[in-house]
Amino acid sequence: MTGKTTIALAFLGWAGTGLAQELPAPLDDAAWPDVDPREAALGQLLFYDPLLSGNREVACATCHHPEFGTSDGLSLPLGDGGQGLGPLRTVDPENPPEQRVPRNSQALWNVGALEYVSMFHDGRVEMDPGAPGGMRTPLDADMVEGFASMLSAQTMFPVLSPDEMAGHYSENEVAQAVRLGMLTGPGGAWDLIARRVAAVPDYAVRFEDTYGLSPEEIGFTDISDAIAAFVTFEFRSDTSPFDARLREGAPLDSQAEAGLALFYGAAGCADCHSGPFQTDHGFHAMGAPQFGPGKAARFESHARDEGRFRVTGRAEDLHAFRTPSLRNVALTAPYGHAGSHASLRGFVADHLAPAAALPGYDRGQAVLPRMEVSDWRILDDPAESDAIASAVTLPPVKLAADEIDALVAFLESLTDPVARTGRLGIPEAVPSGLPVPVPAPMP
Repeated sequence: MTGKTTIALAFLGWAGTGLAQELPAPLDDAAWPDVDPREAALGQLLFYDPLLSGNREVACATCHHPEFGTSDGLSLPLGDGGQGLGPLRTVDPENPPEQRVPRNSQALWNVGALEYVSMFHDGRVEMDPGAPGGMRTPLDADMVEGFASMLSAQTMFPVLSPDEMAGHYSENEVAQAVRLGMLTGPGGAWDLIARRVAAVPDYAVRFEDTYGLSPEEIGFTDISDAIAAFVTFEFRSDTSPFDARLREGAPLDSQAEAGLALFYGAAGCADCHSGPFQTDHGFHAMGAPQFGPGKAARFESHARDEGRFRVTGRAEDLHAFRTPSLRNVALTAPYGHAGSHASLRGFVADHLAPAAALPGYDRGQAVLPRMEVSDWRILDDPAESDAIASAVTLPPVKLAADEIDALVAFLESLTDPVARTGRLGIPEAVPSGLPVPVPAPMP
């Protein structure tokens, strides 16, 4: 059977007898919490303000910019110690980072939706009714309480990371507090950032208007709540052609319809990429290439990233990572937990049989600004690469080239026009007066 015949039959199967899996129900307002417009407007300014970083150089938007699909266009981010934005970001020779950020910057589409139960590639912030505050985080019982949502709790961690936003030990007071383990309470890292924000008159007025807080009462939980409100509002995405397909039955073009039939049928994509956001919120070992510094404790010297295993300690979670949502996926390259593939089609092709594809991975697919670090320790070690490949349990899927093209066409139908324009957009200025992250024109 030729690829074209298979696609035609897949499309006919969808049009006639139905798919192997039901399509998700259309999304409506009930999928998201209500957002106060004042809170979202305050969060917009904080999201784009480098004031929250130790050295006042990195904003949330540095690694989550709408210009790059709410990611950063790099395989592994450069946070503190980088210059510029996106694929043009480079190491600051006057203040080079010690390492790249270990994992690809995740897109923010729909992460404020109510069905989300975990955050980060490994789910280390997750809902847990038995934990303090109803969720589990890397700080466990030491985590402060008072944030409004899991998304708000997640927002509290990047500012503590030396390679992301805090900076390194002797560079600023926030980094020093992190180094000393002073995170909570007066003089802790979160409090130091909150005091910076409270000292800016415009922010003081906005926090009074939005939350009824005096400058002395502003805590980092209030800052993170506002950012979470902005992210929930700004990066809601449910007006793509696929959404019109669900709501109104408006057909996609023929190639995308064929891809839809494969996605929810023979290709088995929806086994993991299920539900309205194309994620089961689970963790699966899918053999994606890993490079960069890995995730190790300070007393460890390896470069492995063992994924969910670092959270649970269960052998079955080795090299398992959270199923990403596919909304606006065509905008969020590179792909994979380490950003291994610059091409969506290339990632899809390798993802169908990841264990077999891993030995032939083209390292030229990685988008890595020049940096004097050892990026390839894991892929250069056959035992480590074999461990990643052997963790894959799903059987390979064989598709013809034009079937892969059809899948990619369907994935492109998940692109929302609002994603390209934004709702509140990028502010021209922020109250701190620091530069708003704006990408330079691509050459």
